[in-house]
Amino acid sequence: MTGLTAIVPCYNEGEQVDVAYRSVCDALGGIDGFELLFVDDGSRDDTLARIKALAERDSRVRYLSFARNFGLVAAVTAGFRYAGKPWSVQLDADLQFPAHETWALLETAAQGYDVVFGVRRDRQDSWLRRVGAAGTHTVARKLLGIEVPQGASSFRVVRTAVGRTIVDLPTGNSHFVAKAPQVGARYTTVPVSHAPRTAGQSKFRFGRLAGDAFELLFGFSWRPLNVLYGTAAVVFGLALLLALLGAFGAVSALALLVSTLLVSAFGVASTALVGRYLHRRMLDVRTRRIYYIREANFPVADEDLLDHGAPAVPPPVRRPTLEVAS
Repeated sequence: MTGLTAIVPCYNEGEQVDVAYRSVCDALGGIDGFELLFVDDGSRDDTLARIKALAERDSRVRYLSFARNFGLVAAVTAGFRYAGKPWSVQLDADLQFPAHETWALLETAAQGYDVVFGVRRDRQDSWLRRVGAAGTHTVARKLLGIEVPQGASSFRVVRTAVGRTIVDLPTGNSHFVAKAPQVGARYTTVPVSHAPRTAGQSKFRFGRLAGDAFELLFGFSWRPLNVLYGTAAVVFGLALLLALLGAFGAVSALALLVSTLLVSAFGVASTALVGRYLHRRMLDVRTRRIYYIREANFPVADEDLLDHGAPAVPPPVRRPTLEVAS
């Protein structure tokens, strides 16, 4: 290895910071040119304080701290932008992917791949996450023709320069696994072990899982919109037929009312879906910064800083002039 950056996004993971540090350094610290990059995603607990304490003791520890919680996508984007070594591995602070499994990914990457995704052998997550992820990937591949590695996870070894290309694509879509094939990255998958979470709470909730699935299914294929158009044509054709039958008295007024309400509801839902779809596919281009950094222990670009690098000079204090009466 010519150098490896371990990127560890953190959000309210105070009790896991020291555990993650020891585990990652024990597994990968022997690599020449190793560094550990913590990205604090605006944590509200003592995550940043613990990271700073580690950085004071170990020069290999670098950190970025966001001005607020901008989300995992922003943390990963910043991680790849500021990774200082030719190769990077993305790890979770909860260590559900054991750090030592990185070696299996590195060995495969050495065969000429740009990205190597870990695939959980025995996934230790809730049934909702397991079924949801498997179903989403299957629908994406089989029905929508989206090229996505089946079962690929956020645990991945990436050639850093390729990782920057992927995260800097001008889109707000968060799916690294689908964008890697789009840019032509050479990728593969490797089975890895998966452990249950031992501390903290999972940041994934149903709403987030649904949002991620929507982004993947509607952000990389036009087929859902084509299906919607076809369904709309059938629905409105049937409505026209019912209207004609009603005009000749072949159907009752109640049937006409029900059909009108159904068509109206379908029209409203379709309009909302098309609007959301077009936003994801065509309008969701990054026109703003997706994160701002409050502090770091190494130089970062001024445009990424909350104050754009301006010195924090306190305002002058003007004392009131007291007039003494003669």
